[in-house]
Amino acid sequence: MRSLFQACYHYRRLASFPCAAEAASPANGYEPWRRYISTSTSKVLPWEASSRETLLRKIDSGMKDGNVEEALQSFGNYKKLHGLPEPQVLNSMIVSLSYMSSRRWLQRAFDMVLSVHQINSNLLNCDSLMKLALALARDQMPVPASTVLRIILESGKLPDVDLLSMVFLHMLKSQVGSYLVSDVLIETCESFLDQVADRREMKKLDPIKNSATLFNMVLESCVNFKCIIKAQKIMELMSLVGVVADVNTVVIASHVFEMVGQRDELIQMKRSIDSLTSLPFLQHYQHFYDSLLSLHFKYNDMDAAAKFLINLHQQRKPSVFFCNGLQKQGAIQIGSGNLKTGYKIMFDPGKVDRGFILGRESQFGLVVLTDGNLLHTEKALAKLIAGCVKSRNMHTLSNLFIMLHKEDIDVISLRDVVNACIQMGWLHAAHDILDDLESAGIQVGIASYISLLRAYEKENKSEELNGLLQQIQKISSVMDDIRTNSPFTIKNIAKIVKDEIPLTHSSLFAALAEEMKHYNPGEHLTLEFNNSILFFCKAKMMEDALCIYKRMREQNIWPTSYTFCHILCGYSSMDMHREITMLWGEIKRRLEYGELDVDRDLLDCLVLDFLKGGYFSRVMEVIGYMSKHNIYCDKWKYRHVFLKLHRNLYRNLNSLHNKTEAQNKRIEDVRAFRSWAGIR
Repeated sequence: MRSLFQACYHYRRLASFPCAAEAASPANGYEPWRRYISTSTSKVLPWEASSRETLLRKIDSGMKDGNVEEALQSFGNYKKLHGLPEPQVLNSMIVSLSYMSSRRWLQRAFDMVLSVHQINSNLLNCDSLMKLALALARDQMPVPASTVLRIILESGKLPDVDLLSMVFLHMLKSQVGSYLVSDVLIETCESFLDQVADRREMKKLDPIKNSATLFNMVLESCVNFKCIIKAQKIMELMSLVGVVADVNTVVIASHVFEMVGQRDELIQMKRSIDSLTSLPFLQHYQHFYDSLLSLHFKYNDMDAAAKFLINLHQQRKPSVFFCNGLQKQGAIQIGSGNLKTGYKIMFDPGKVDRGFILGRESQFGLVVLTDGNLLHTEKALAKLIAGCVKSRNMHTLSNLFIMLHKEDIDVISLRDVVNACIQMGWLHAAHDILDDLESAGIQVGIASYISLLRAYEKENKSEELNGLLQQIQKISSVMDDIRTNSPFTIKNIAKIVKDEIPLTHSSLFAALAEEMKHYNPGEHLTLEFNNSILFFCKAKMMEDALCIYKRMREQNIWPTSYTFCHILCGYSSMDMHREITMLWGEIKRRLEYGELDVDRDLLDCLVLDFLKGGYFSRVMEVIGYMSKHNIYCDKWKYRHVFLKLHRNLYRNLNSLHNKTEAQNKRIEDVRAFRSWAGIR
């Protein structure tokens, strides 16, 4: 009896030292003291069993009765005395805490998961963790929610795709949540792909392959927050996983391509869409056509824009999908189809998730769906007129009007176009249009000629005035709104014309005036340079990409964040970390002078590349910049990369003697990162 009391006394003394408990903890993570106490026998002592059962009963009753504080206190006592409880008890507590409405208990559940994960993550159950992640996401705690999802992925298990979609849906409501969701989706896809060793295991990809909506949600958030590097990575992973996309994917992918300026990809998509026998869900394709037309204008390619409008009005495909097995799949080409680095996403034109809601209005307001047909808007016409006038390409504009007239497509008022040009002061442009239409045998009406005549008179352009008078005299015989064939002069014009309509400000004139406020004649040069740089970076031809960038600077064309994103991704694909340090110097200088917009995606990739290359001074420099400008840093991701590549780097810092100044600085940088990331 006395020996039993002595054993109890020594046990209580040892239990008061947490470090002793940790040192004695076995690999499985629970009940470390049983091995210490029961050295002479394998049986559990009576007093130990009583303590275990009592604490477990308290945990169980506390959770059932809603006395969470008591249950957590009992759990803490159990952990001190016996280590972690069995997985069933542990996961039951996590699930119960997940159902609590208070954020306080959700935080405690998350803390519990972190502590268990550090000891033995095998005790955690994937289902209970998914329930906790969903609860955290619903309560708008995106960072803990993403951490729980990453713990699941680290265990080698794949989360349930339906639950994952629900978690993402709640996380995407915030900007930080959107950043984290894109990273978690990328990590999830890579986990799926890592588990597929050969084609026989492709069925493992089925859960995520059939979840186009999951990718659509994340891609849309990338577009909203301009995370273009992430968006491009996700689209590449969709191709590798074999996701069969839907019409919503076509819309979002077109937005991504438009933002980057990848017009060739959109043109290839158009060829694929034009080859389809029918176009159901036409309201969705409206967004695609809107993006393509926007890029035609941004590239200042008025010929392509005019041809696009003609094709748009000629195209009359049935909008009803006939499920007869003849409708083929469409394709979204990413990168050049001639390069080995290219990717292709197949999409089903008859498939759309109606629960995924896209805005009714097109992003740029250039294409509209009217009475079941896609038509251009007045804004699109204004952009075309302004572009043709500024590039002195009126022949293209006139050809558009002539082609539409021949096809009996009455969607543009020629009188309004001529009058709007006159009101904008583009008299020669208006005269060119009248000449071209006259040559094609198309009547505009005498009123437009008279308006141009009066404008010439007001501007004291006598030569143009007399020439136009003679022109009116020649065509007067075929015009219905002229009284006589007598000679024309500026003085008797009022008597000759039956109904002279006064020149009033039209809606087209207002659209032209608005367009000229935002007209940027050099925008197409930036896009063309960026597109060339992107092509060479994808092909891993970095010398050619840098030559284009050098030429860009020589012509005083400012690079955009996309310029540096393309170069960074090119360097990163070739592990050229030293070159990335020089690129960061250029980026930092332009940021300081306000010549470059802050891009969180770009800075995030810089941190990852510097971590991979071991440039810890640059790592802390970029992190410091992000912190200074309140840009979210994904500490878990950076810590994970560090532990994967540099876990034992300078582990015994004090064992290094006779260190150089450079070594001392490097050690300080590693220490600074370890401290910031919470790595012991």
